[in-house]
Formats: sequence, C-alpha cells, structure tokens
Amino acid sequence: MPPVRLLAVLAALGSTLGASFCVLAAPFAVQLGDARIGLDSPPGFADAQSTGSPRMIELAESLTSASNRILLFAISDGDLRRFTVGESPEFRRYMIVVTPKGLEYQRITPAVFDTYVDDTLKGLGPVAPGIPADDPSKVLDKREVGQPTPLAELKRDASEVSLLVGTRLPPVEGGLFKADKQRYMLSSTTLILLRGKPLNLQMFTLYESPADLEWIRTTTGRWAEELRRLNNR
Repeated sequence: MPPVRLLAVLAALGSTLGASFCVLAAPFAVQLGDARIGLDSPPGFADAQSTGSPRMIELAESLTSASNRILLFAISDGDLRRFTVGESPEFRRYMIVVTPKGLEYQRITPAVFDTYVDDTLKGLGPVAPGIPADDPSKVLDKREVGQPTPLAELKRDASEVSLLVGTRLPPVEGGLFKADKQRYMLSSTTLILLRGKPLNLQMFTLYESPADLEWIRTTTGRWAEELRRLNNR
C-alpha cells in the first residue's frame, strides 16, 4: 500500500482499536506447501494477528496485495500494550511478512526467485543518487509527496535482496500524527528465499532523526539473519 493511503488507514483504525488480549512474542512456524517455515519478530515487537482482532487483521491486509498471504504482522510491544487496554496505538514502527499465494505450493528455483524479485521491485526505479549518508530527507524533499524513493540497496545475493525506501509524507491535521514539521517514512523491503519459499519482509518507521535510519538499517539485516538461523536448524 502507498504510504499516503496507509496513514489514512492507521488514523482511522487508531481511534477504534480496543481489546483485552495479551500476546507474548515467540517463534512460530507456518506451513507453505511441503515446507515448514520458522518465523519470529525482532526484539520489542509481537505478532498482532495473534490477538484475533478483526481490526488488526484489517490493518495487516491494508499493507499488502490480496495476491499475498500474510504470515506475520508485528507491532511494537508498547503499541500492543496500548491496544490491550483500549488506547490508540501509535504505529510509529511496524512490520509484515508475506508470501505470494501463487507460489506457495511450488519449490522455487533461483531463476524463479530472480523473476519474483524483478516483479516485486519493478516500478521503484534505481537508487536515488547523491543521498547523504545520515540525512535522506534532503533527497526526499525534492520528491512528490507520497512518491516512494529507493535510497540504498542493503543487500543482494542469490537468495536475498534488500532495499531501503523513503517517502515524503503529507501533513495531517490532528489524529495520530502531528503536522508541525515535514514528515517522512522509511521502509525496507527484503525478499528472501527460505527452504525453497519466497518471503517478502517489510519494515516501516517514521523518520525523525538519523537514529531512525540506523534502526531500520540494522534491524532489517538482523531480522533476515535471525530468520535464516531459525530455518537452518
């Protein structure tokens, strides 16, 4: 989902979420065809789908195409606590893991994975030139509001491709987000082949300082490494 539309969904859902659930973060497994894939969220996050809340499921579905199967939708522990007591989550950081339904029962070869990568990332274009190492806002300010802009290729090998993307956000009056300064969103898309199955890991954070850039770079890499470790046992 484009970041501008996503913000509208978050703002609408934020005022209506409420529940009395408690979810503990822990690794779990999903069956994809003949493969059993181990999944886990990064430290400080938990799978919100485990609450069984229709609102959380609706939000997760808004983040991806109907042609994908959602395997995990994780929000921060703080947002989960707010949700369990009926308060509005902030949704400052969150993440999702999906897999294409059309490939769920196939054993994916490197060639098929390459095609999946090309199809998933097409339309984004090349990485923007001249991006300051610690301040992508200087490039994003030159882009149209809502236009995703590739900022850096974080990794590329035969079984994993990871891309960092930035988007300039529109001002929002009231609601969950303040409009007192220009706002940006950073996201990472990591396409990874695990046990012959293609997974799309997406991570989102609002960008307010270089610390947010460092967080998404570091957490994206560590998350992919942890999933590889889980599935190499």
